[in-house]
Amino acid sequence: MPLLPAKGTGRAEITRLQSERLQMLLRECLPKNRFYSRKFAEAGIDPSSVVSPDDLRKLPFTTKSELLADQSADPPFGSVHTFDQSAYTRYHQTSGTSGQPLRWLDTPASWSNLVDIWVTLLRMAGVHAAERLFFPFSFGPFLGFWTAFEAAGRLGCLCMPGGGMSSTARLRFLLDNRADVVLCTPTYALHLAEVAREQSIDLPASSVRALIVAGEPGGNIPATRQRIEAGWGARVFDHNGMTETGPLGIECEQAPGGLHLLETAYVAEVVDPSGDAVPQGSSGELVITSLLRPGSPLIRYRTGDLVCVDPRPCACGLPLVRLDGGIRGRVDDMVVIRGNNLHPSALQRILHRFTEVAEFSIEIDETGSLPVLRVRVEAQPGSSDSHLANRIDRAIRDELLFRAEVELVAAGTLPRFEMKAQRIVRKRLTETLAGTPTAPRKS
Repeated sequence: MPLLPAKGTGRAEITRLQSERLQMLLRECLPKNRFYSRKFAEAGIDPSSVVSPDDLRKLPFTTKSELLADQSADPPFGSVHTFDQSAYTRYHQTSGTSGQPLRWLDTPASWSNLVDIWVTLLRMAGVHAAERLFFPFSFGPFLGFWTAFEAAGRLGCLCMPGGGMSSTARLRFLLDNRADVVLCTPTYALHLAEVAREQSIDLPASSVRALIVAGEPGGNIPATRQRIEAGWGARVFDHNGMTETGPLGIECEQAPGGLHLLETAYVAEVVDPSGDAVPQGSSGELVITSLLRPGSPLIRYRTGDLVCVDPRPCACGLPLVRLDGGIRGRVDDMVVIRGNNLHPSALQRILHRFTEVAEFSIEIDETGSLPVLRVRVEAQPGSSDSHLANRIDRAIRDELLFRAEVELVAAGTLPRFEMKAQRIVRKRLTETLAGTPTAPRKS
């Protein structure tokens, strides 16, 4: 079966393919992969007993903290790699926005598989060979759109890199070269639209017909999505993936508001905090087993992403799991404010409904007896609404049932981001020593 299953393919056929690829993965990785050989032995599991996706439940989870500890104990790359270091030709690392970056290596074979996955995802989003794709990001050590860039070339697209340019230069570049599709973070898509307005550039009149956004929640947050689409006059396609997993899924053309996971390359589970499977239609944490990356495999990896599997068939006809609402938040982002569970994406949904808001930042102060939520808001240039802070405060109270401290700040006060936005700062009691706060942690 190719990576993109034919419409009408049954679940039994996908499970059969996953079983074959899982067995091949384990035969190739074990016993050479020291990390997973050790995990299997400690769990008392005979690898030959794992022959289907259901058998994965016998195995312990893999966590990011565990991988980071392994790399600290066996620097610089840890023991999760199957082959000698000389077999690897690609290095990437996570962005490290919440701590120490996680380093990841790929062999030429694994890298080629990742590129093939992205070719499939691009086709799912309706991208074809005659199109011109613009990548306005810096091509740093994080995986980012590296595989997407190579995949677009393999598909036959004209690939245009945008590293080392200012935002204004990037806008002129995409106009001059008549880009059809732009790939960036949701935050940067919003920022480019903001710069276009300041420069009197008519983005909706440009040749751009679609944006593929990734790297953070936003593409499937309705208010954020609507703002991007209005600013560009183009369709948004959400994508999810991680450096350690590779590209996982994308939104199809026919059903906005969700993400299909490419189950021919991955086994996906959704679990509750205790690790038990949740029923379809219930929210839980996404767990991924990568089937086509034997050089640096992940088996039952807890991604930390909150998702909800849509039990209904998708209008596109693909037999792939669909995550309703895409990535809904992060497990470790949740904070309890006045007895209410809050994920920052819920605040983003509210703030991006206010067209007057140009940028915002959120501070969650947990250093006192009760958490305090502070929201700083920067208005669009020319906005004269002196009651904007009060309106936002009222919306938060009405929808989230608690009060936030909302402050309106001067234009240009808040930072802008090219890659993952760092709008959320959490100040914790454990970060305060002898009454002196340490640098706040960014989430």
